[in-house]
Amino acid sequence: MKIVICGAGEVGSSIAKYLADEGGNLTIIDQDADLARRVAESLDVTAVIGHASHPDVLERAGIRDADMIIAVTYSDEVNMVACAIAHSMFKVPTKIARIRSQVYLQPMWADLYTNNAIPIDVIISPEVEVARAVKRRIETPGATDVIPLADDKVRLVGVRCTSTTPIINTPLRQLTSLFPDMKIGVVGIKRNDRVIIPRADDEMYEGDDVYFVVASDQCQRALVAFGHEEAATRRAVILGGGNIGLFVAQQLEADHPEINIKIVELDRERAEYLSQTLQRTTVIHGDVMNPEILAEAGVNGAGSVIALTQHDETNILCSLLAKKKGAERVITLLNKSGYNSLVANLGIDVIVNPRSITVSRILHHVRRGRIHSVYSVQDDFGELIEAEAMQTSSLVGKQLREMNLPDGARIGAVIRKGQVIVPRGDSIVEGGDRIILFAAKAAVKQIEKLFSVRLEFF
Repeated sequence: MKIVICGAGEVGSSIAKYLADEGGNLTIIDQDADLARRVAESLDVTAVIGHASHPDVLERAGIRDADMIIAVTYSDEVNMVACAIAHSMFKVPTKIARIRSQVYLQPMWADLYTNNAIPIDVIISPEVEVARAVKRRIETPGATDVIPLADDKVRLVGVRCTSTTPIINTPLRQLTSLFPDMKIGVVGIKRNDRVIIPRADDEMYEGDDVYFVVASDQCQRALVAFGHEEAATRRAVILGGGNIGLFVAQQLEADHPEINIKIVELDRERAEYLSQTLQRTTVIHGDVMNPEILAEAGVNGAGSVIALTQHDETNILCSLLAKKKGAERVITLLNKSGYNSLVANLGIDVIVNPRSITVSRILHHVRRGRIHSVYSVQDDFGELIEAEAMQTSSLVGKQLREMNLPDGARIGAVIRKGQVIVPRGDSIVEGGDRIILFAAKAAVKQIEKLFSVRLEFF
């Protein structure tokens, strides 16, 4: 597949890195010559320097025989024009664009993105996707990450093991006897920045970040098994009233009338807009770094404090202030992944990375055939892949222990006729099964080659 990526920023370079690892035919366009060259030098991609919406630049990038264009520059308008030119002049089959401004996404303008106007097949709105991810974490206290799969029949859940986790120092094979009726499978462990794809005799230790796949209706029970019995949020304080903060508040208003919501915003005009737009959220005009403002917002004892300003450093510091003042849980937005390891041990409960979320959404649409979804789990931790086994697949009819999956890969769940199955060594895959597979970053390329034909990845 030949793909042209417009924009060599964090999202564009992350997509390029992911796809280049698979040997894809990639070209990346950016006006910043240094940035474009750095991406080209570090990855097996071609770099073109220029304006991504100029037809001659797109032609130099090889758009004439491209299968897909992914427009993720910092300008919505450039992304839209690039897709329009790719369609009208070069007949590119699939056009994906990142659009931030919500004005373009209002339902009244839905007809704008048709072949007769601005032909975009898939629109990615990072702010909306991040807001949904934040809401899932608020709804699942104790979880550091929550990803719904297979129409939300199962979920990938991340948790931190503590001294109060009952099942630490216990071989994973014993989980079956301890919880015989629970549909749960541990698929990944992060220990001291090292990725472990666990086997039956492995154990979990205090401080581990553990990822497990569980039937959605048993998610709360699974969290309790890991020692997380945090109470549901009754008071939420949102620090930062930008688009993400607004969307989180709107979603909580719509779906959780039991939650008391407050939002703090520094810009007076924006605060007034929030006050007029939101129905039952209390809006406070002030600085999120001001302890008096935090006290007025009621972070002391708040179930969830969510730091969503535009600055990572501010998000980190106000999260720590809120935690010091007695917030039960803090959720922190971090754009720079380099901060993750620094803040992991500072008391911040949940980190949300917009880049990973955006990349995952785009990868979901890059895949063809029987791939239903692909999720990037943390940076360089691993990939979660949801695929359908075809009747002709060599996996069908084999026991799990006979599949010879490469090191660094683990099947977490199988969905068969709507039923969730946690696979064991003697489990057999049938045609039409939907497979939830987790692979460490180093194993992704090998896994996708292994399944490229048998599971119709491409």
